[in-house]
Amino acid sequence: MKSTPDTIEQLHLLLNILQNVDVGLVVLDRDCKVQLWNRFMENHSNTRARKVIGKDLFECFPELPGEWLKSKVDSVFVLNNRAFTTWKQRPYLLKFSNYRPITSQVEWMYQNLSLFPLQAVDGSIAQVCMIITDVTESALDDIALQALNDELDLLSKTDGLTRLLNRRSWEAEVEKEFLRFARSGRASSLVMLDIDHFKRVNDTYGHQAGDEVIRQISATIRKTQRDTDISGRYGGEEFGVILVESDAEGASYFCERLRAAVEDLHIVSGEHEIHCTISLGISEISQEMTLYRQWVEQSDQALYLSKESGRNQYNVYRG
Repeated sequence: MKSTPDTIEQLHLLLNILQNVDVGLVVLDRDCKVQLWNRFMENHSNTRARKVIGKDLFECFPELPGEWLKSKVDSVFVLNNRAFTTWKQRPYLLKFSNYRPITSQVEWMYQNLSLFPLQAVDGSIAQVCMIITDVTESALDDIALQALNDELDLLSKTDGLTRLLNRRSWEAEVEKEFLRFARSGRASSLVMLDIDHFKRVNDTYGHQAGDEVIRQISATIRKTQRDTDISGRYGGEEFGVILVESDAEGASYFCERLRAAVEDLHIVSGEHEIHCTISLGISEISQEMTLYRQWVEQSDQALYLSKESGRNQYNVYRG
């Protein structure tokens, strides 16, 4: 077929577009040798096309995830199908510096990768084209939105004063642990506790002092519990702690450590130094329970016994 001025002009136009389009274009043959390396790739990789054309891509860029990318390229050749990956699956293919001022809070460019087959004249798949797209701005928007959603989710589950779980969220954890026990049979214990004579604190020192007492005792609970334990503010000055995979004996050690730690607190509010104690009740989960609320009620009964017995102590529910 004879070339005409029009076809030559169209070819130059196409080549100009390929060179100047704001995405990375890389064409590979079956041996993964580079056939096209456009200006986007030159600018961001600091590697001129003449340095890579005709050479193995993985030898030119050993930092590439070779095994993973080779399998992607091979699948396009074999299946004659497109392949895709997003920044959420792999943040970038090549570590290109992020150059957009609006997104300067990240060092590297987030990238989406598309691969599609290029057919020869006889219909066979001769080459694969890779398109690398800079999606940094939209990725950062997604990340910021996810962070906001996570923060809102945390706020919806957390008591603002104590930074412990609120009652609804904590009870949901109690129910989950109750169902886990039904499956595994591994014992856990529930501790309910409240602050002794808390009304007297509010009446004597004011509600701000009362809030500070609650904050300090909540912090002491967090310091005393294990990472696997789950604490929450049940209401007012009452708290609950799920001691995961701890029997009543293990829960007793926890309660004594927490009781002693609270008794040693020196809580300062304004000109006042306040000393408080707590009373606690323990219930070890059992096969006789049919509802998780029975577990809460039993630990609450043990707590009531501690208060009736003089406060500043713990008791285990005995049935």
